[in-house]
Amino acid sequence: MNHHTFTALADPHRFQIVELLRERPHSVGEIADRLGLRQPQTSKHLRVLVGAGLIDLHPQANRRVAHLRPTPFRDLDDWLTRYRPLWEERLDRLDDYLRTLPPEEPNPDPTEPGGSP
Repeated sequence: MNHHTFTALADPHRFQIVELLRERPHSVGEIADRLGLRQPQTSKHLRVLVGAGLIDLHPQANRRVAHLRPTPFRDLDDWLTRYRPLWEERLDRLDDYLRTLPPEEPNPDPTEPGGSP
């Protein structure tokens, strides 16, 4: 797992760019317009994503089009898969515990804390 992936995705704008590119490839100008960013800001974020290996930029006529690269996302999924059993076990234990709790009785007076409106 590459720590550059997390660093790149930690920025909200870069995360939004990746989410946008899930739909389809977009030009730099389209990304800037969709996210309300200036083109230099967008280019800077795209350079970070390219450097992290998350996207590729391809020239098309007078535009540059950004495409997601699938490999880093597969690597991320593989890394996260190792932790799923741990969280599933913890969630199962929480579910078991919650089932042991007595049901909460509704409070008929809406002016008291926890009361129904």
